[in-house]
Amino acid sequence: MPYRCLGSEDVVKELKKALCNPHIQADRLRYRNVIQRVIRHMTQGLDMSGVFMEMVKASATVDIVQKKLVYLYMCTYAPLKPDLALLAINTLCKDCSDPNPMVRGLALRSMCSLRMPGVQEYIQQPILNGLRDKASYVRRVAVLGCAKMHNLHGDSEVDGALVNELYSLLRDQDPIVVVNCLRSLEEILKQEGGVVINKPIAHHLLNRMPKLDQWGQAEVLNFLLRYQPRSEEELFDILNLLDSFLKSSSPGVVMGATKLFLILAKKFPHVQTDVLVQVKGPLLAACSSESRELCFAALCHVRQILHSLPGHFSSHYKKFFCSYSEPHYIKLQKVEVLCELVNDENVQQVLEELRGYCTDVSADFAQAAIFAIGGIARTYTDQCVQILTELLGLRQEHITTVVVQTFRDLVWLCPQCTEAVCQALPGCEENIEDSEGKQALIWLLGVHGERIPNAPYVLEDFVENVKSETFPAVKMELLTALLRLFLCRPAECQDMLGRLLHYCIEEEKDMAVRDRGLFYYRLLLAGIDEVKRILCSPKSDPSLGLLEDQTERPVNSWASDFNTLVPVYGKARWAAICKYQGAEHRGPELPNTASFATSGPLIPEEHKETVQELPDSGALMLVPNCQLTAEYFEKTWFSLKVAHQQVFPWQGAVHPDTLQMALQVVNIQTIAMSRAGAHPWKAYLSAQDDTGCLFLTELLLEPENSEMQISVKQNEPRTETLNGFISVLETVLGTIGDIKS
Repeated sequence: MPYRCLGSEDVVKELKKALCNPHIQADRLRYRNVIQRVIRHMTQGLDMSGVFMEMVKASATVDIVQKKLVYLYMCTYAPLKPDLALLAINTLCKDCSDPNPMVRGLALRSMCSLRMPGVQEYIQQPILNGLRDKASYVRRVAVLGCAKMHNLHGDSEVDGALVNELYSLLRDQDPIVVVNCLRSLEEILKQEGGVVINKPIAHHLLNRMPKLDQWGQAEVLNFLLRYQPRSEEELFDILNLLDSFLKSSSPGVVMGATKLFLILAKKFPHVQTDVLVQVKGPLLAACSSESRELCFAALCHVRQILHSLPGHFSSHYKKFFCSYSEPHYIKLQKVEVLCELVNDENVQQVLEELRGYCTDVSADFAQAAIFAIGGIARTYTDQCVQILTELLGLRQEHITTVVVQTFRDLVWLCPQCTEAVCQALPGCEENIEDSEGKQALIWLLGVHGERIPNAPYVLEDFVENVKSETFPAVKMELLTALLRLFLCRPAECQDMLGRLLHYCIEEEKDMAVRDRGLFYYRLLLAGIDEVKRILCSPKSDPSLGLLEDQTERPVNSWASDFNTLVPVYGKARWAAICKYQGAEHRGPELPNTASFATSGPLIPEEHKETVQELPDSGALMLVPNCQLTAEYFEKTWFSLKVAHQQVFPWQGAVHPDTLQMALQVVNIQTIAMSRAGAHPWKAYLSAQDDTGCLFLTELLLEPENSEMQISVKQNEPRTETLNGFISVLETVLGTIGDIKS
């Protein structure tokens, strides 16, 4: 808002006098300089509305620069001065008929920029005239003005004649007019689902693509995603036309063309693979770009491709080595990529590179490199354990802490390296102050203490300092580790175990630690055999972690997210960002407190977290305990039409119990479900949101297909809630599919 300050009245008077001076008006440069002074003061926040009449008179000139300055002034003050706004509008309307097309375009653009009530009736006719103007610049402005005019109308009905006019302008000779038409139609028809791309429009846009600039090409490629070819022959004709854009110099065009290829060729995996091979070069170039934002986005897309094509960039692994001048977030992405590119041929070079990162001045980056070596150690154990052991010799706190955490995970996943880890641990307790590092060391001493000679004495130091320990998690880990070690080395641990239990039960203020101490005390009263049965029960199969990491995802599972921000943020986080930014997703979150009431862990803990994060991917609330009888479901099912139908990639058989439990987490109830191994396999589901909208779903899996057919019916036609429900259902199926495979 303009404000007045000391001396501003004098400035306005001086400028007003100068604008009225006929000698200044006769000198075009001096006159323009005075107008520039007005604009300068206006942009600094001074109230320059006092010279409005003089500025309007200054618009009567053939000087384009002067007109542009005056238009900027009028558009700024017209909404703030309603009594003077009509004068500005009349001036702009007059200039919309100027013989100079540049003046007509500037005047029309300025009129459309006015944000004030009642302006629609003045700009409608100039816009219609501009759509038929001979000058392409005026048509460009008029097309965008249609969208602005629609926004000014608010919730009024869409003007069918205007929409038809814009559709006809898609065949305009000027390529920028064509792209602007697509943008305007998308804005005007937003409530109807956006611009419709049929066969004639799609083929016309494809033929016009070479004449568009890179921004227009990227925009058109995005709109072409809405068109589905009707035959295989047409599909490959389109792909042939798109092939040249995979070699574009613009990364945006290459990514847009790649996504369109992946979507159109979803039934031809070999074509998708060929396309990803073809864009390897542009992606690698983007990963080395001077633009940090472009580099980071390209690295995120590389990681996405590696989910389906492991080792796709293995021959170019050196492209992902980090430079000292790169920012932290890019280095972390490159380290993640390097871990996925390791093979027998390059493992030594990659490990040497990561070893250098472990002593980086940035503690966070050094720790990330150590964790990366730990990830590679699952496959190349001996080399990695040797490097990690050498890092312990540096005796730096942040390095020792992460190495010990890595050792803890490694001995669980790769039991064959336990002996080497146990030999490396003595002495490292002196360099650990972090709570996570302490917990990892204590766990190792408790589980494998019989192989570590000084394990009881290290734990005794922790017991002696337990009163000064500030982290309850360390105390609870110490209780468990000491009790485990007591089972195999009772003589050395009995006294300190008694002291620790006494402290935890009698003096500890944290209730979780006290309860853990009481539990172990009562467990000891039940006898050593009972303690062994509880603490030494069979563990999960460590190979599950390796199998999980090696799972390959089909390209179709992420093709729709390619060339979006989903690879950068993650699907759940991006959905949450859109919701909080006030995008189309609305509504409260789903409760995420549900848990499985089963005797065994059907879903691993890391996957439970994934399932419980499903509410972020759909902006609706499904109410719990919505129980429908089978008779009511059947009656309602046959009375409704299918609102949405799609296929979902699926490999192998379905595990009904796991799927049913996962659906319960998000309040989707199972009405009926085929037994495991049935052909065909079917399931009928029901859910209801907080507004009473009912969703009835059929899942169908044919034995000869690798796709699950999803059919959803809705008792109330609500597109937004239906999309939210489909998103939740897709995420559940995707999560269970990952667990199953």
